[in-house]
Amino acid sequence: MSTHSQFQPISPLETIDRLGFEQSNGFWVTIQLSHTIFGRASMRMNVITLTIFGVAVFLTASNFILSPYRSSSSILASINELSEDPIRKLEVPSEGGIPVAIVLGNDAEVLDFCGPLEVFAFAYTAQGKPLFAPFTVAASKEPLKVGGGMTVLPDHSFKTAPKPKIVVIPAMNDDSATKDMTDWIREVSQTTDVTMSVCNGSFVLAKTGLLDGKKATAHHGGYFRFAGMFPAVQLKRGARFVEHGNIATAGGVSSGIDLALRVVERYLGRDATEQLADGIEYQGRGWLNPDSNMAYAKLPKLDGEKPICPLCLMEGDRSLKTEYKGKTYFFCHDSEKKFFDEHLFVMDRFLKEDANTAPVQLKK
Repeated sequence: MSTHSQFQPISPLETIDRLGFEQSNGFWVTIQLSHTIFGRASMRMNVITLTIFGVAVFLTASNFILSPYRSSSSILASINELSEDPIRKLEVPSEGGIPVAIVLGNDAEVLDFCGPLEVFAFAYTAQGKPLFAPFTVAASKEPLKVGGGMTVLPDHSFKTAPKPKIVVIPAMNDDSATKDMTDWIREVSQTTDVTMSVCNGSFVLAKTGLLDGKKATAHHGGYFRFAGMFPAVQLKRGARFVEHGNIATAGGVSSGIDLALRVVERYLGRDATEQLADGIEYQGRGWLNPDSNMAYAKLPKLDGEKPICPLCLMEGDRSLKTEYKGKTYFFCHDSEKKFFDEHLFVMDRFLKEDANTAPVQLKK
């Protein structure tokens, strides 16, 4: 029997389990690469030697700090992160006219969809042709009341709309997220370049199932409810936007402008997008940094002179309260208290995430 048949290469996860610890993602990239290179050698590489090799390459290639003694579940999470779809550059058709569907429902937040619409309307190809061809789509073509009392006449219904390459989903009334809407979003997203939600439009997107197993964000005032309603989604607090393959979510309201600029950058590149941002006199730089909403990454101080509702993060009513694990929480409405009481695991999770970080103060 050959040496190769006697000594089969071991997997990175086996190595991790045997050693009893895990390092950061960059380290395991090295381990996996090392395993690929040496796994078919005539003799199995000594595990300790392979580990030292991985550490050396990792420390040389990056300045990350190793984080030892983590569980196998977090190991798997790290490996899964490595396998996520890369965020690729998007192809620009020479004739432009990329169809962009703006999904509308009752009380749709105006800036959630008008902000991205303005960005897309200002984008042009190198030949001077409009890069995008936006249209609105709703349950029907009947007049629709959106935020601020504005009335919109949708261009298409879900039955007549052309197939889009980009879908924009703003926050809207909960009742608007009908089966027809979520079915349509799910179907067209099979071939979109980007399906993006803005603000609490992520609730609509989550109802399609397209966010399951993925990281996503929402308006900071919706974090608690989102985490409670969609435990299969990995809520990322403090993100300006989150991208995962052709699915993307933006934080609250104005964050949609940044995500739209990011989408344009994927088509046209950095320089052209800088020019576009200058053209609309948008000085925000969040589109260059998806983690630029860090003011909302942790819970604020909830028990000050004016208590803050842990769900919506607005002022709480001292007559509406819940005692939990030695702390008193106040709520702005009965419905918020009820949701909190039924989803205490969310508070446990948030407190665990925030344990080693001082609370942030909301901007006034």
